[in-house]
Formats: sequence, C-alpha cells, structure tokens
Amino acid sequence: MTQSVSDAEIKLFLEEDIGSGDLTADIIPVTLMAEAEVMTREAMVLCGQAWFDAVFYHLDTGITQTWLVDEGNFVEADTPLCRVRGSARNLLTGERTALNLLQTLSATATVARQYAEAVEGTGCKILDTRKTIPGLRKAQKYAVVCGGCYNHRIGLYDGVLIKENHIMAAGSIAAAVRTAREKSSAPVEIEVESIQELTEALAAKPDRIMLDNFTLADMRTAVRLTNGAAELEASGNIDLSTCRAVAETGVDFISIGALTKHVQALDLSMRIKLVAS
Repeated sequence: MTQSVSDAEIKLFLEEDIGSGDLTADIIPVTLMAEAEVMTREAMVLCGQAWFDAVFYHLDTGITQTWLVDEGNFVEADTPLCRVRGSARNLLTGERTALNLLQTLSATATVARQYAEAVEGTGCKILDTRKTIPGLRKAQKYAVVCGGCYNHRIGLYDGVLIKENHIMAAGSIAAAVRTAREKSSAPVEIEVESIQELTEALAAKPDRIMLDNFTLADMRTAVRLTNGAAELEASGNIDLSTCRAVAETGVDFISIGALTKHVQALDLSMRIKLVAS
C-alpha cells in the first residue's frame, strides 16, 4: 500500500485542534526560533513520518525535520526519533496533532509487527479489517503494512465480502455468490459458520472463504476439504496468544480486527528548547 497524505486530511486534523486560533501559542513572539526533540517512552515500530511532517509543513513551510530512525524500524524505549526546527509558536501549535498521528500509527504498526512475528514461517498472512478509527482508515491500513501484516479490502468498494445477513437477504450462499459475480468483477469472499456451509460455498466457487469462529479441528477439516479450491481466511476470537495455532492449521489468512480497533497510542514526548534565529 502506498503512503499518501493529502492536504485536505491534514487540514481537518489541524482544524479540530486549532479552531479559530491557538490562544496559548499567541503569547510566543512569532520570530522566536526553537528546536524540538521527539522521543519514545516505549519500545515501538516507528510509523507515520509523512503525517507528522505534513502537519508542520501545513502550518509553516520553514519548519524542518531530521529523522533519526527510519520508518518501519523497531526501537527501544527512550530512543530519540526526530528533531524539528522552526518557529517556536508554530512548533507548539502543531505539537499535539503531529504527536497524536505519530503515536497512533506507530502503535498500529507495533501491534502488526507482533502478529507478523507470531505466525512467521507458517506461510499464513495476518490481515487487517475495516474496524479502523474513523478518519484514519488509509493511514492505519498503511501502518499495518509498515508493521509487516497485510490489508484486507480497503473499503466496501474494492472487494465483495458476503456475510450472514447478506446470505439471508440474497436467499442462499449460491445465489449470493452468483449475483456478486454478475454485478462486479471484484474478488468475492463469503463467510461460513459450519462445515456444511463450507461445502455449499465450495460449490458456488468464490475466490475466498472466511471461516467464522471455527474450532482448530474444523479449520483443519476445512483445509482438507477445500484442497486449494479457494483461499481460506480464519476470523473470530483470535488473538496474539492463539494466532500461531490457527496459522498452523493450514489456512491462508487470519483477519484480526484488533490490529486497528484496539490500538493503544504509544507514549511519545516532544521537548522544545530555544535556539538563535
């Protein structure tokens, strides 16, 4: 997934915080120059440099950033991440928005790295879901890849995922898959909740089948019955402690909503000191 930061989204992030103006930063002379160092208080995978830089660029094109750690690298606690130099007033105005983005995306990438390492060597890929923080869908999807996992569909527009309610409305698994093929050329995935439904789904020939809340034994049976006829994705109540066992059943993918929805922002700090202009 490509890294893309739009002026429009950065403007929205800043407007949320600044509104009609930064009343506190207005006490700082506009000509005063400063340098700030950003440091992590926790071990982490760094992610979100482009969003961090874009915040300050939007405020003041004269602000410069020097990154001390490469995007996607793991660092230990108390590691300096970057130095930022420019107008003290604008550094203070952009501080919280820039850190919010960096700490959230780095947290997402850090969790993704833990899951990627947990299934390493199995051939199974960990996928994210659409359970993302509103307004940060593409940014979090980027962070997942940065951490070593993979993207499921980005939204409702780039893939068909037929779930229980869709099947009920369509009338049957076969009808749902058939109509999806008629309506779109996008990949078709269907969710099943039992071995019987898996058999029905295999007859309908989707591209991928999601095994919802299957036991490990049933996953192994599903892998044997499918025999490569469709990709298999395990989902439901799978976490860091259980994903390795799931991967070893032979499924192709495991989707984990916690990659993006349970993310806990990392503890970053930004300390400012005045410098000669």
